[in-house]
Amino acid sequence: MSHTVITTTTTTTRTSGDGVLNMGYTRTIPGLLKIGQMIALLIAVLCVHCARGWPSWAAFQYFEVGDTVVSLAVLIFFIMHLFRLQGKMPCINWPLTEFFHYSVGTVLIFIASIVAAVKAGAASALVAGSVFGFIATFLMAVSLWTSYSVTCGSHQTGAAV
Repeated sequence: MSHTVITTTTTTTRTSGDGVLNMGYTRTIPGLLKIGQMIALLIAVLCVHCARGWPSWAAFQYFEVGDTVVSLAVLIFFIMHLFRLQGKMPCINWPLTEFFHYSVGTVLIFIASIVAAVKAGAASALVAGSVFGFIATFLMAVSLWTSYSVTCGSHQTGAAV
């Protein structure tokens, strides 16, 4: 008498790609860089905004406006990645758009930080704001470098070498 035993194993896995929110993005290097940029830019704006006795009103207004606009753009890109919205708008080249944003934003924040450092005088809050502006510039330059390697780096064509 012969018996046949059939074993069926069923496994259920849930990938991180399910759902609307991509929390895994916050643990990636680009996600951490964006969080660091937003924090550094927010601290820089708050330092300059809360300072008393600005030696140069126009210079620090430029610093505030430039930092605020760039930090809002970083926040928009962060939300786009967090909610996977770039997949819903395929007509836009998102890596190239981020590369352009980081190119312009890095230069603007660097210029604003230099102007703030030169015009700060003895106001320690303004010096701190310019230091955080330089930190944000460094983080944006790293993001620019990583987005450049994604956007303009070598692409495999699938051809046999």
